[in-house]
Amino acid sequence: MEGLFGKLRNLDAYPKINEDFYSRTLSGGIITIGSSIVMFLLFISELRLYLHAVTETKLVVDTSRGETLRINFDVTFPALSCSMLSLDAMDISGEEHLDVRHDIIKKRLDSHGNIIESRQDGIGSPKIEKPLQRHGGRLEHNETYCGSCYGAEVSDEDCCNSCEEVREAYRKKGWGLSDPEIIDQCKREGFLQRIKDEDGEGCNIYGFLEVKKVAGNFHFAPGKSFQQSNMHVHDLLPFQKESFNISHKINRLSFGEYFPGAINPLDGVQWVQHAPYGMYQYFIKVVPTVYTDIRGRTIQSNQFSVTEHFQSDDIGRLQSLPGVFFFYDLSPIKVTFMEGHVSFLHFLTNVCAIVGGVFTVSGIFDSFIYHGQRAIKKKIEIGKFS
Repeated sequence: MEGLFGKLRNLDAYPKINEDFYSRTLSGGIITIGSSIVMFLLFISELRLYLHAVTETKLVVDTSRGETLRINFDVTFPALSCSMLSLDAMDISGEEHLDVRHDIIKKRLDSHGNIIESRQDGIGSPKIEKPLQRHGGRLEHNETYCGSCYGAEVSDEDCCNSCEEVREAYRKKGWGLSDPEIIDQCKREGFLQRIKDEDGEGCNIYGFLEVKKVAGNFHFAPGKSFQQSNMHVHDLLPFQKESFNISHKINRLSFGEYFPGAINPLDGVQWVQHAPYGMYQYFIKVVPTVYTDIRGRTIQSNQFSVTEHFQSDDIGRLQSLPGVFFFYDLSPIKVTFMEGHVSFLHFLTNVCAIVGGVFTVSGIFDSFIYHGQRAIKKKIEIGKFS
């Protein structure tokens, strides 16, 4: 047994030195304190990295199909009234959403940007007790109201009981409403008077769109839109205006759900129109993004980059549709973010590396100072140091 212990003793890589041979110095004490502080700070830094989640980023090809894209927006137009403003969306597959109203909220704003309380339709309009019936007579007692669509009826049973229904019927036919005053419903509801009353007001429009996950565009523009000769046009005649101020501020614009670290480059962007006519365009590249948090919850979202362009009409008449257009395209590359913790073995390895590295470097530094001091002291003793 004694022989076995002797062999193990010979394998000792850490030979011990008798305390009688230790020599403690002032420089060694200072280096020990300094190295201890360094080791402590590095240990705290490593501990923080271990306790907090780290995010791993990967780029993969986006192979998803048949998904939809949610567009969240909040845009303010300080010089365009809500009665003029409409929202359209379309994509390269041919799908169109014209004059979108569902999931959309509009707020009227005064010239100072304050919200105006909603008022009932018809205030300030001419008072007509008996609306005009489709057959040409006035509405009598015990008679059901059925207003004329003024030639835009699809069938004989169709009724247009409001100015909005007449405009919608005209839109579906691809017609423009040149003079709302000849339309009994519009005259009765005071359509033109309402536009005049809202002149100088602004509009805040917010909500979301759910569209196909293909390239397309959505835009905010005055007037109802319709198709005419395979072209997308807006009916601007009812507003009787020569120019439209499309100055705007994008309070928020995002594609998909928010995830930690998401940056939307158009949030808070403001643009003021100085030319009398024009179209403002944003060209957006959408990058599909998947974020997985530390609990395994996955968020399917998107990031995007953007460039801007203003197309001005200097000829003096409306050549292009006045409005704010957002053209978006999808990137074929998907970004994945995955949160995770550093493993305990990795943390332990780094701590050992910190302790051993600092201890070794401080030992080399202490040895250099100690032997340097001894060499200088010897030269002083023999009188060779000058």
